[in-house]
Amino acid sequence: MAEIIDGKALASEIKEDLKAKVNEYFIKHNRKITLAVILVGENPASKVYVNNKIKATEYVGMKSLSYYLPETVAESDITSLIDTLSEDKSVDGILVQLPLPKGFDEEKVLSHIPAIKDVDGFLAENVGNLCLGKKSTVSCTPLGIIRMLESKNVELSGKHAVVIGRSNIVGKPMAMLLLQKNCTVTVCHSKTENLREITKTADILIVAIGKPEFIKKDDVKSGAVVIDVGINRTENGLKGDVDFENVKEVASLITPVPGGVGPMTIAILLENTYNAAIRRDELGL
Repeated sequence: MAEIIDGKALASEIKEDLKAKVNEYFIKHNRKITLAVILVGENPASKVYVNNKIKATEYVGMKSLSYYLPETVAESDITSLIDTLSEDKSVDGILVQLPLPKGFDEEKVLSHIPAIKDVDGFLAENVGNLCLGKKSTVSCTPLGIIRMLESKNVELSGKHAVVIGRSNIVGKPMAMLLLQKNCTVTVCHSKTENLREITKTADILIVAIGKPEFIKKDDVKSGAVVIDVGINRTENGLKGDVDFENVKEVASLITPVPGGVGPMTIAILLENTYNAAIRRDELGL
């Protein structure tokens, strides 16, 4: 029976540590570290995510700036707002909640965020630096997963890690981080043949496919570490991409949904914002 990796508890530890650091920063600089969040449209899930991020930001003592824009807003108005926040020296991080409504060019919108204020780690400069092994702001979910694995002293070097999903937000940066930890990495996706045969070879299985309870017990190697990134709203409540009750019988470690990867994503976002403030001070920005 698998041990559960409690992402909520680990995220709380990170936030408590940040709370002290943020307070020290305020005492030293006489200003609050500030995160600006932009939400476009009425996506219910996005609203929940944004509210959770705002609450967490304020909990650790940071200042939260929130901008709620209608779906009818012109793209130029969004980029103009980002440009204003980019030039504002009191703002340390800028986050545009994705996905944007249909009709908006996400890449173009995000490109207006300076790399140093890109606390989501989505910009080409930060992703490129990650691929090159240089210092960068790393996407929150993949970095949160690494922290979860490290919290349980999971041996990564030399292990076979299988990542299901190739998104720019999770799959690709996750693969890069695992390579940096000396894993042998296989990235699978919707076009992968014999997917379930590959998952059975994984020492570490990270699932971000967006299909509720897709991974079953028979798809998992005995003793594997299973990280479930999926959040799917079903008639039976929130479900991950992994059949949790089934798979926990064969895995050695497993993350639940909810209470696993989700809370860690927000905790790492706050950590990225704190680090952005420190780097801006070092560079005199």
